[in-house]
Amino acid sequence: MSIDYNYKIIENQGYKPPQFLPKDYLEFMSNYELLGGAIVSGSFQDFDTQYLKSALSFFGKNYVGVINYNPDYSDSDIIELDKIGVKAIRFNIKRGTKETIDTIEYASKRVFEIASWHSEIYIDSKDIESIKNKLLSIPCLVIDHLGLSKDGFLNVLNLVEKGAYVKASGFGRLDFDPVFAIKQIVSINPNACVFGSDLPSTRAQRPFSYSDIDLINNNFDDSQKRKIFYENGLNLYRLNLK
Repeated sequence: MSIDYNYKIIENQGYKPPQFLPKDYLEFMSNYELLGGAIVSGSFQDFDTQYLKSALSFFGKNYVGVINYNPDYSDSDIIELDKIGVKAIRFNIKRGTKETIDTIEYASKRVFEIASWHSEIYIDSKDIESIKNKLLSIPCLVIDHLGLSKDGFLNVLNLVEKGAYVKASGFGRLDFDPVFAIKQIVSINPNACVFGSDLPSTRAQRPFSYSDIDLINNNFDDSQKRKIFYENGLNLYRLNLK
């Protein structure tokens, strides 16, 4: 994520995040070989894409963007955003998105048809059951942060069985063991789990730390780690590394 106060930042539920620039991300992750990544728009960035264009220009061709869906976008707007590296839309149900589940379903199908974009949903897994059928109709679905809650985690696994991806990210946001969760997902579909740092971990009870990477390194075999850390992400974001 990039948080740049040279561009539009709005308050969300009384919260405005501290600045976190692309150079800060690279400095934080300098101990690791970064092949590419995804810049995910936060709720406080609303529909602004100017910050994203700047960040994608800084990072280069091996990075892609995820935006908050703007219903005012024309088909040509979506195509132009795709050209600069946007590959997905995101809906923040956890933080009170304005869109209904019907709108989310419609928008997800629309952007997939136009540009093959997938949809990332930030939702507490306890809230999945009532909208599960709608979520299953989304052509390419991603659940953020392992679904957050142990109580609803079976809902996440049900989605994985039907082809959904899950982000292994935001471990400090969870109320249960991330290793347990990832192992359950991998046992169903080894291609479904995608690691993300979640930097700069806005509003997380515990921000991302290097120990989060160690958890995966210490609990999965080499083949599983390759998939979790980059192969699954390359497939999801349709990245051809240059």
